[in-house]
Order: sequence, then C-alpha cells, then structure tokens
Amino acid sequence: MDTVYIFLQHYWWFVVSLLGALLVFLLFVQGGQGMLYVIGKTDMERNLIVNSLGRKWELTFTTLVTFGGAFFASFPLFYSTSFGGAFYVWMLILLVFVLQAVAYEYRRKPSNLLGEKTYNWFLMINGVLGTFLLGTAVATLFTGAPFVVDKANFGNYEGFNTISRWTTAWYGLDALSDPRNILLGLSVLFLSRVLGLLYFMNNIDDTEIFSRSRRYLKWNAGLFLLFFLPFLLLLMLADGAAVDPKSGVIAIEPYKYLHNLLAMPLVLAVLLVGVVGVLWGIYIGVVRGGKRGIWPCGLGTVLTVLALLLTAGYNNTAYYPSTADLQSSLTIYNSSSSKFTLYVMGLVSLAIPFVVWYIAYVWRAMNRKPLTKKEIEQDEHAY
Repeated sequence: MDTVYIFLQHYWWFVVSLLGALLVFLLFVQGGQGMLYVIGKTDMERNLIVNSLGRKWELTFTTLVTFGGAFFASFPLFYSTSFGGAFYVWMLILLVFVLQAVAYEYRRKPSNLLGEKTYNWFLMINGVLGTFLLGTAVATLFTGAPFVVDKANFGNYEGFNTISRWTTAWYGLDALSDPRNILLGLSVLFLSRVLGLLYFMNNIDDTEIFSRSRRYLKWNAGLFLLFFLPFLLLLMLADGAAVDPKSGVIAIEPYKYLHNLLAMPLVLAVLLVGVVGVLWGIYIGVVRGGKRGIWPCGLGTVLTVLALLLTAGYNNTAYYPSTADLQSSLTIYNSSSSKFTLYVMGLVSLAIPFVVWYIAYVWRAMNRKPLTKKEIEQDEHAY
C-alpha cells in the first residue's frame, strides 16, 4: 500500500472540496442578481446593485474555472465521466455564466444592441438557473448518475474514444428526476439569495435597499431551511456506496453518510459549526438588523459545504456512485491522476495561501467604504 499516494489523493479531494465550498459562498453574486428587480425599484437602485456585485463577479467566475480545473487535473476520470456524459447540464451552466459575462461587459455601453433591460434579464437568468443547476449537479455526488466505466472501451466503443458512457439519452437532465437533487438545487439557490441580501446590507449605503434586503432576507432564509433540512435528513438516512480499499470492490452500505460523519468527528464538528455560522449570520441580519451578517454566514457556508463534500469522498466512499453499474462508481482511488501528477500539483498548491491573501487584500480595498449613489454617478466606468 502506497501511503504517500493515498495521502495525495485525500489531500487533493480536500483541495477540490475547499474550492467547491468557496464557490458556493461566492454565489452571493448570483443570488444578488436574481433579486435585482425585487430589491432595486428604480434605475439608480438597480445600478447600485449591479455595480456592487460587479466588483466581485469575476471572483466567482474565476473560482468556478479553478474548481473545474482542479477537479480535471486531480480526478480526470470524474471530469471525463460527468462533463462528457452529463453535458446538457454542464452546457446549460456554461451558457448562463457566459450570459453573465456578456451582461457585465455591455450592460451600460453606449448604443448597446440589446438594451439595458435585456442584460438585466441575463443577470437574473444567471442568478436563478446558475445556482439551481450547480446545486443539482453537486447533489449527484451523493445520489449518483447512470454511467458505465470500462477502460477496455477506449477507442473501441462504436467508433468513439471513450472510457465512460451514459446509459440514458438525457445526458445529465435525468438528475432532475431525483427529488434530493432538486432539494439541494433549491437550497443553493435560496442560500445564494440569503448571502446576496446580507452582502447588500453590508456593501451598499442606501436605506431603501437595506430595508428591503432585511425584509426579504427572512423569507429567503426560511425557504433555504425548508429545502436544506429535508435534504440533510434524507442524506443521513440514505444508502451509500462503500469501497474496500484493498480489493476495490464497491458495495452498498446503509446510512453510509451518517456513518461517515460519526467516523470522522472533526468533519462532523466542522459541519455543525458551519450550520451555526449560517444561522448566526441570518440572525444578525433579520433580528438585529446588523450589517455584518455576511461574514458568519459566509464562513458558515464554506464550512458546511466543505464538510458535506469531505463526507462524500472520505472514509472509503464512492463520491460519484453509478446507478447503472455499481462497480463503475468513482472513488478518490480509482479516478485520480498518477502519483507523480498529484505530487507536482501539490507543490504548486503551496502557493494557494498567498493567492487567498491577495484576494482578501483586494476585497478589503474595494469594500473600504459602502457604495453610494454619488459614486455611481461620478464613475465613468460603472457597469
């Protein structure tokens, strides 16, 4: 047993999970976009909202690309299986994020072809569909997908060079047939709105936007809990795919994810602290009317998502179960890159703390004071 290789596989699952957790937090941009016409009642108010979010949208986009790149480099079999099989879902996600980029680039350009309202709708489409589809796609890490993996098929499957093949003609849209996937998709959608509203309360100096954000915060927080708590309960009661690390044989284990949390008390603690952080941030915004709820809620989001993703891949668990052929399920052992590749990437990853520090520094510089209407009126480069 190569302990170094096993450590690297676990290390990179942690890195990918952390990137995924950061991505979910940064979806506050999408959540805010989805509330554009709910919170912004005038053109100036909507311009305030778009410019507040516009300072951060590239962080979300970059994190999404980094998350996908890290997953591809460290666990290429997942990338080829999911992105190659569930391509309808991933192409829809790509499309709505392209719409976002186009909207921020051309929304208020002189004589733009489609008009400002069209680009506002692009932002809202990205805010609703982008979050829901990402949540649904992540849920399949627990619920599985209909694929078959056979390396013998490479170059020998109906003329296609493919290792994995999807067994249905829906190519990812079949995820919508599982209520648990929809529950997590809706959970991510409303969590992103909660984070977006808390961000407005912190970043925009406008009494009307603040009061509307606080009012809508309680409704979106309630809907988030309405969808997330049933998903979490169903996950704890669900069967999971357990892998024997020696033989590689995969078998169904009842209450697998509950067993994982009990077997990993540190991960369980991270999950509980994360949930408390989310609730505390909501409490600060709704009950106290404070401006700093985004920080405990954001940190809680990162910790909660991190714990859930670690539960999906650690403790000898298949993080992408196959509903068509159980032995095709993907684990961190059978889907990872080579030891050499993981080792070299591990050396490069030592620079991550410096990148995080730089992002935090830039964030603080941009948020040194709340955004005002006067600043928007004087900014020639406003979105």
